[in-house]
Amino acid sequence: MAARAGFFFDAEPLGAPGVPALDACALCAKRLGRDSDVFMYRGDTPFCSEDCRGEQMQIDAARARNAARSAGRRQQQQYSSGTGSASRGQDSGKVSVAS
Repeated sequence: MAARAGFFFDAEPLGAPGVPALDACALCAKRLGRDSDVFMYRGDTPFCSEDCRGEQMQIDAARARNAARSAGRRQQQQYSSGTGSASRGQDSGKVSVAS
């Protein structure tokens, strides 16, 4: 009896936490067949087409831009409210003189 060649879907542990399954598109949830192409992104995230993978890449890029903007706004708010490093420990330059 000849040994049957395994397919990578067969080797996936079912229901293992933190391990992405390769049985459905990560964006549209379309079932990925054994005879269909699988488009990977970020190492272990499967997509059914280049379009779905490209859309996820655009979503990730937009999230990164928004996170950078938010970080910049937080930094600007800290600076303008006096808690930023540029305004710490600075005096107004006024000195009281007792007469």
